[in-house]
Amino acid sequence: MSVQRSDILDYETYGDARPEIRARVLQTKALRRIPVADVLTFLFENHETIRYQILEMVRTERIVREADIVHEIRTYNELLGGPGELGCTLLICIDDPAERDVKLRAWLDLLGRLYVKVEGGERIRATWDPRQVGDDRLSSVQYLKFPLGARAPVAVGVDHPELTAETELSAEQRAALVADLAEAAAASAS
Repeated sequence: MSVQRSDILDYETYGDARPEIRARVLQTKALRRIPVADVLTFLFENHETIRYQILEMVRTERIVREADIVHEIRTYNELLGGPGELGCTLLICIDDPAERDVKLRAWLDLLGRLYVKVEGGERIRATWDPRQVGDDRLSSVQYLKFPLGARAPVAVGVDHPELTAETELSAEQRAALVADLAEAAAASAS
């Protein structure tokens, strides 16, 4: 379900409600944050996580013009998966700047090696907008989608020649992602 304009508070009202909203979103994100191989963090997005990002942007930038708020909503809604998809922000976390630069150049083909494993063992590969990948270097933040259909995810992994690992999802994580898929399906049906 995409974020609507009516979901976004003005930054003053949001400031008053921020502690409560933030606490709720951190719980939501905790179930959707999946570390893989000590350097990759998959953060699966949903309505609440995207709404929070927009609210934070409006607050931080003190955005008041309606056109600018609508622009933020459109931009961030692109991170959500459509029907049968999970949207995901991938963070490549390498602290040392020199090592990070070397790895982001060596891992230029990394996105095609990321997957969500579904029940039955099939690996569903990530899709992404090719405009977010440079000619000689990967950015340390990537936006992905995983077209799962109605299949339940059970693990998240990478099978790159230089980086191979898989993280099995807990029952709570699986339930959260299945709920996100169901929410997207229900939103598209209405």
